[in-house]
Amino acid sequence: MIRSSLTLQMASIEPMVDIGIWVMNSKFKHMPIFREVIMGFVKNTFYEHFCAGKDLAEVRRTVTELSNVGLKGMLDYGVEHATENDSCDQSMKVFLQTAESAKSLPSSYVSFVVVKVTALCTPKLLKRVSDLLRREHKNPSFNLPWKHKALPLFADSSRLYHTAEKPEPLTVEEERDLQLAHDRLMKICKKCLEIDVELLIDAEDTSIQPAIDYFAYSAAIKYHKDDHPLIFGTIQAYLKDSKERMVIAKRAAEKMGVPMGFKLVRGAYMSSENYLASSLGFKSPIHDSIQQTHDCYNSCAEFMLDEIANGSGAVVLATHNIESGKLAASKAIDLGIRKDSQKLQFAQLYGMAEGLSFGLRNAGFQVSKYLPFGPVEQVMPYLIRRAEENRGLLSTSAFDRQLMRKELTRRFEVATS
Repeated sequence: MIRSSLTLQMASIEPMVDIGIWVMNSKFKHMPIFREVIMGFVKNTFYEHFCAGKDLAEVRRTVTELSNVGLKGMLDYGVEHATENDSCDQSMKVFLQTAESAKSLPSSYVSFVVVKVTALCTPKLLKRVSDLLRREHKNPSFNLPWKHKALPLFADSSRLYHTAEKPEPLTVEEERDLQLAHDRLMKICKKCLEIDVELLIDAEDTSIQPAIDYFAYSAAIKYHKDDHPLIFGTIQAYLKDSKERMVIAKRAAEKMGVPMGFKLVRGAYMSSENYLASSLGFKSPIHDSIQQTHDCYNSCAEFMLDEIANGSGAVVLATHNIESGKLAASKAIDLGIRKDSQKLQFAQLYGMAEGLSFGLRNAGFQVSKYLPFGPVEQVMPYLIRRAEENRGLLSTSAFDRQLMRKELTRRFEVATS
């Protein structure tokens, strides 16, 4: 507990986060002596606190510990941003192994297997596909011969400044690589359907998110469990068009008879989104204030809870915001949604927002912890990006730090009495 308290305290200090990011991106990391010291420090502090282990064997132990206190695990293989097909194939194999591992555990242990499309398809190709999808939205007659059936990806309020000029069609090689990526995801979906493990597809920045939504929605149409979703896409509520896009996709899924699930988050790419929009001479796609983001998140949650109460869809409310947790829990109770319903789940990152996680668990709701795993060197780039993108999130752990200090004081008094 002392280590956890110190780790959260360090993570809440922005200059320390800045120094850590600089060191991890510097040439010192490649010098054997410094590398050993740096990686040893990271492993015994941030990695141990925020990650579930280096492999599936360690993840099983972490998931078992969580289950013993009434929480579930969302298994997230911490790899992303593949560079070529071989690494994509390797990621697919680990995702399949993760699904098998989830199935080998009691059903109450694991809620989701998490997939990052950037581990199955290179970001460069995802950017090309997103540009073409935006062009198609601007001009519906624009032909995309490779496109599979999907739900709507854009709303009238969606920002399309990423694609200023008409993009070139995919080359033969790009079409082949896109089909390979699609096949990888379909193999994972098929396996998850066979073994009855739900799949959650993470979001990225808006330059490649249309392609990720395309992958998620085309998979959801093909693979689902009767009236319950198998595939959950992710909606980032800090984007101004987020609710409109979610409602449009949800309504389209209903007309097709496809149960659709969503994970709601606030969003993690504020700095890069603001920079990109500004560099192109456009306003940011992100809400102008944090309160507007809170309001949008709560509105999206309210919409999905109403849908669930009417027998349609499912939602994972991923939030560290205590007020949002209270509002959603109260709304669910008022609507008569069963607390043990698999159509409503809450989630927080492993090692964070413990007070909220256990508060919701004590109230009877289904609660999961998001569990990134993998070797330290492989997971660290992922954690560095999260640190860069979530400075505010790390600083909001004040409530957890306060609870830890109280518990440490209590234990010290008991030990010395």
